[in-house]
Amino acid sequence: MANRILVVDDDKEIVRLIKSYLEKSGFSVLTAYDGDNALRVIRAERPDLVVLDLMLPGRDGWDITKTIRADAHLAATPILMLTARVEDTDKILGLELGADDYLAKPFNPREVIARVRAILRRAGASAPASRILEIRGLRLDADRHTVSINGTALETTPTEFALLKTLMENPNHAFTRGELIEKSLGYSYEGLERTLDSHIKNLRKKIEDDPTEPEYIETVFGVGYRLRD
Repeated sequence: MANRILVVDDDKEIVRLIKSYLEKSGFSVLTAYDGDNALRVIRAERPDLVVLDLMLPGRDGWDITKTIRADAHLAATPILMLTARVEDTDKILGLELGADDYLAKPFNPREVIARVRAILRRAGASAPASRILEIRGLRLDADRHTVSINGTALETTPTEFALLKTLMENPNHAFTRGELIEKSLGYSYEGLERTLDSHIKNLRKKIEDDPTEPEYIETVFGVGYRLRD
């Protein structure tokens, strides 16, 4: 069955363009042109991924992202955020709220397809049977795509899950930002190394008692990150 993608943008020409390229690539496409309708579609249809414009009438992309991540039934929905705003603060805020990826306008529609496919690969990635990683109470089940800390279940985005899985598979290994991106996500692009820090910050909020003094994901100054065993 084709993956179902919800495209949300108040510019109907952009929606038409993305919808056309997605359908030609084998996806089933849902559409919405404002935030309130987008949330209704998300709750009713449970799309496999949301391509979400940041600037929308009514509820904006930030508010929609926060709402999705706060709902246990929707929290794992992958989000690719689109925006004409290119300031780093906007990009970082979107990622810290839980967007899996970020693409600035104007964009090449083929790049949208490539990002959608990469996010869906991460969301649906599987591993050999009973592939469970556990380090000091932090537990990741690759088959069930679940994460818990001391028995308490955590909600992670597909990008956060992929990064954490790579770190847990290689405890005490100091990854450069580029290495961690390539090994976890399978691709890289200009600017992603800077946004990686936002995903790590989100993970720390979820797994650390004190994110400012992390006991799991350590910063290796001048290098990148490692997960301490």
